[in-house]
Amino acid sequence: MTARPTGTLAEDGRLALRRELPQPAAETWAAITDPDRTARWFGPWSGNAASGEITVTMTAEEGDPSSPARVIAVESRHRLVVETVVGEDAWRMELRVEETAEGSAITLLQRVDDGEAASMIGPGWEFYLDRLVAAETGGDVAAIAFEPDYYPGQAEHFRALYTA
Repeated sequence: MTARPTGTLAEDGRLALRRELPQPAAETWAAITDPDRTARWFGPWSGNAASGEITVTMTAEEGDPSSPARVIAVESRHRLVVETVVGEDAWRMELRVEETAEGSAITLLQRVDDGEAASMIGPGWEFYLDRLVAAETGGDVAAIAFEPDYYPGQAEHFRALYTA
């Protein structure tokens, strides 16, 4: 069964994906900033976040690739901006955490130039955010399959965001 895509375009044109979690915002913040917690759904990171220079290992990817990343901005327990290089492209991701009536929500924002790029990037973030929710709610992270559920299953949804 293909996972249902949730990505939209924000008012500023960035790709936007959101997940709600039944936990306080401080716990969701820890899930995206503590390397032991990120290891459960994305991969661990090492380095000195205070200096802005870290290395991220993506354990759900073939070969567990590591790549350097820069912490651009941090507003404690609210906003994190990270930039990494993917191939020849620099990706800048903004993660926002907020309290909700039921717990907290996380929104991921990234500028994506076109539908073809979005058809790969969007399903990837859907996959990782669903892994985050599973990790934080006692779900089976390993049961979430990128192919074919997210890609190619969601590719057309994201491509269409840029052609509408």
